[in-house]
Amino acid sequence: MPHRHKKLSMEDDLNASLRPLREKIDAIDQQLLALLNQRAAVALEVGEVKKRFGAPVFRPERELQVITRLQEANAGPLYGDNLAAIWREIMSASRALEKVSTVAYLGPAGTYSEQAAFSHFGQSVTGQPCPSLDEVFRSVEAGGADFGVVPVENSTEGVVSRTLDLLLQSPLTISGEVALPIHHNLMTQSGKLDGVTRVCAHAQSLAQCQHWLTANYPQLERQAVASNAEGARLAAADSTVAAIAGDAAAIKYGLQIAHTHIQDDPHNRTRFVVIGTLDPDPSGRDQTSLILSVPNRAGAVVKLLEPLARHGVSMSRFESRPAKSGAWEYYFYVDIEGHRNDDKVAAALEELRQHAAYCKILGSYPRAG
Repeated sequence: MPHRHKKLSMEDDLNASLRPLREKIDAIDQQLLALLNQRAAVALEVGEVKKRFGAPVFRPERELQVITRLQEANAGPLYGDNLAAIWREIMSASRALEKVSTVAYLGPAGTYSEQAAFSHFGQSVTGQPCPSLDEVFRSVEAGGADFGVVPVENSTEGVVSRTLDLLLQSPLTISGEVALPIHHNLMTQSGKLDGVTRVCAHAQSLAQCQHWLTANYPQLERQAVASNAEGARLAAADSTVAAIAGDAAAIKYGLQIAHTHIQDDPHNRTRFVVIGTLDPDPSGRDQTSLILSVPNRAGAVVKLLEPLARHGVSMSRFESRPAKSGAWEYYFYVDIEGHRNDDKVAAALEELRQHAAYCKILGSYPRAG
């Protein structure tokens, strides 16, 4: 009995110590609520002005400038990344007061593509899972979605070839990017591997975990499926199936995680791009994506890229893809630093067009943080 009295006394002392701090937090929350609603009211006024002038609701360059300014002014103890996440949701909720955007992504729900979409736009959008990358593009082109989010390259496995091909064919442009850390988990119904005979995941994810799987479970058959979420769905329905996916898929499909962080590269990241018809203004931290081809003659590629060096424009990515013409011709996918409206970038692009057999500007947009 004395032990019980001592425990109750400690709880009373704890509650007494916490009560004034909790009351202070409650008071601050009331102030925050009032200020957030004041901010939302001004955002509605901004929306009315945009509507009069036909301006788009979503301005990624403006949102980046807001977050950057707040991070620079932040004195802590909140970390800058946490601050960015908070403000992204505030701006997402404010945008939804004007218009709830629909964002297409490679589904089903629970994929990394869905995570990338919400990371970029915030939670106050309507997600539209699509069965293929082709369908993401088709939905946005047809007006069924305002934006699409598609993977373009992975730090381990390289480019997503189908996305590059679709960017070449589609009239859509790029208005943003997301660099998402990819943490793969091995999951099953029980959280154990007893009785499991195969592992299902997207081909890229299987490739990103191949060394770990070989070292730890070489006996498991590896089956490529349309997405990691589809693998999780199969695992939820069959106790002999394991899946490779992220935390969101485990929660959605009721699976238990047997092993975490099984990707071979601990710094594994996938870059996604946002597609649509939006043309962002310069943000001060931009890049421009191009597709180029050159006449089939010696030195043509060097001559094509020379204007970039002469005007001091840095190139951050250079990929080649066959033109599928049967004539050993190639398209080059190039990312350069800066916005196409920047003076030096505009001058370099003007010269570059003169040397290119084909030049398509995919978009200028804020770089991922």
